[in-house]
Amino acid sequence: MNRRKFVKNSVLTASALSIGSQMAEAAEKKEIKGETFNLNYAPHQGMFKNHAGDNFIDQIKYMADLGFRSIEDNGMMKRSVDEQEKIGNTLASLGMDMGVFVIDKGGNGANTFAAGKEEYNEIFLKSCHKAVEVAKRTNAKWMTVVPGNFERRLPLDIQTGNVIETLRRGAEIFEPHGLVMVLEPLSDSPDLFLRTSVQTHMICKAVDSPSCKILYDAYHLQKNEGNLITNMKYCWDEIDYIQIGDNPGRKEPYTGEINYKNVFKFLYEQGFKGIVGMEHGLSEGGKEGENKLVAAYRKADDFL
Repeated sequence: MNRRKFVKNSVLTASALSIGSQMAEAAEKKEIKGETFNLNYAPHQGMFKNHAGDNFIDQIKYMADLGFRSIEDNGMMKRSVDEQEKIGNTLASLGMDMGVFVIDKGGNGANTFAAGKEEYNEIFLKSCHKAVEVAKRTNAKWMTVVPGNFERRLPLDIQTGNVIETLRRGAEIFEPHGLVMVLEPLSDSPDLFLRTSVQTHMICKAVDSPSCKILYDAYHLQKNEGNLITNMKYCWDEIDYIQIGDNPGRKEPYTGEINYKNVFKFLYEQGFKGIVGMEHGLSEGGKEGENKLVAAYRKADDFL
């Protein structure tokens, strides 16, 4: 081979390697950030602090750059009015939605709706009125409600009736504003009254209000009942909000036993247009863990 031909071939080979490297890098970046997802996944504060810093507003902007279209924030009611307004304005400017925040009912499990005690109810109803104002500032629609523990001195049906009555009173506050409290069955303790999707479905039917629906958290319900897709089908007419986390561990998809690609495909095929809250931790720390999180959602979301 003459020298001119050798140099030409060497340049072409180097160029091809460079283009291949650039394509691989571009593919990796696409996997991490850019395009929106098929479903409307909602991260929360701290999920991307290693990339975006500690400021929540900066984190929200970074989430938007990644292709996320919503956030959720359980502690929104504890934030200052000024911070709530800044978050609401930021979401509006980015075309993002606000997911759930938690309504304080006064005590995690002790002040239970199941007891039928008016002093417990008054604390909850006062928080409902406050939640309306928070929702207006943040452009929110959904608020998480957990009824509390069993009141084991009372018959179960009486407890259920007490829970229904309290929720009806809450729904009366939210209905004029088009807001929705979503009831979340939990697995944190066997003392908690609300445990399964079908139990929650029955209660929503009894409350009979567009302002009282189900928050279906697949992490908790995989632990409590399993059979996720079948139970979602049973309860579909009352489900208004989804949250996820893999089990065991409560981390991102592909860290546990749940086939989230199938779960997400089911939601899409059902025509679910609501929010899928990412209520879980990260399996790894640092920027690498945050990149792994996004890559897991890209993979699970690729069901079409």
